[in-house]
Amino acid sequence: MIGVLGSGSWATAIVKLLLEQPSARVCWYVREPEIRKSLAQHGHNNRYLGEVSFDPSRIEICSHPQQVVDLCETVYLVIPTAFLHSALQQVNPDTLRQRNLVSAIKGFVPEADMVVTDYLQHYYNIQPDHLAIISGPTHAEEVARERLTFITVASPNHQLVETVMQQLRCRYININSSTDMLGIQYATALKNIYAVAAGICKGMGSGDNLMAVLVSYAIAEMRTFLRVMQPNTSITISPENLPPYVGDLLVTCYSQLSRNRTFGAMIGRGYTVKSAQLEMHMIAEGYYAAKSLEKVRQERHIDMPIAQAVYMVLYENARPDVILRAWQIRTSNNN
Repeated sequence: MIGVLGSGSWATAIVKLLLEQPSARVCWYVREPEIRKSLAQHGHNNRYLGEVSFDPSRIEICSHPQQVVDLCETVYLVIPTAFLHSALQQVNPDTLRQRNLVSAIKGFVPEADMVVTDYLQHYYNIQPDHLAIISGPTHAEEVARERLTFITVASPNHQLVETVMQQLRCRYININSSTDMLGIQYATALKNIYAVAAGICKGMGSGDNLMAVLVSYAIAEMRTFLRVMQPNTSITISPENLPPYVGDLLVTCYSQLSRNRTFGAMIGRGYTVKSAQLEMHMIAEGYYAAKSLEKVRQERHIDMPIAQAVYMVLYENARPDVILRAWQIRTSNNN
């Protein structure tokens, strides 16, 4: 039995993928009582991806994360970073250390300003060989519709990579492997921030020409950040590693399915941060990532004008057009 913690869109899509294997069964932690009831009675998540049908006999719905950790050797973490800390506090750390944990979470854990695997190693003493991550570009909605999607699995443990690949591979999922678990997590956290920037500019009426400039400079900032954070690793954005780095950035910045872009667009149209969050009914990870990144950026003295501008808009009540001025800073720094 395979464990899944989380009940949002991406968690629901991952359960769908796991159950594509004919013999697979899933133990699924679902926090919301109404979703548990919907899954048990009707085989649907009535809040997220309601078009996906599940066979109730192949899923065991749990109301507590410890139940999943007790029953499953491999557990997928698909809880938004804002709630991961509180969820794992309910789990026995000794049991957690004995499991293989696969993070499908894209962002920094706010309580620690760390990506998920660093957080798990630091606070729970989980060994790297028990950790893996999966990355996109992936929209849960497209996975639910069985559109061809490329996923990257990264871990220092090659056997764990093979296990995860076997669990997720199906006719509409193409899977690649990587050993750069940390770099991919940084990239996926940053891309949500840049998607918020893209949405802000779109909401202000900017066109595709300007959007291309934003994404180009976002790639440059991402490369700068990766080189500072991993000085002993040769980071290049090259054809063999484009999907989990640039591919995920592109789909999040350009797609109308992107919740971070949607969140940013609302800000660009004049919504307050609070009103945009209330209207979305979903978590925009870029909001939390912007604050964590700003702390890390200042500590490491990393020049990232666009990411800094997003932080100023979201946390310091700066006008949205500060994003446009950030490009001028970025441009002048490159000349």
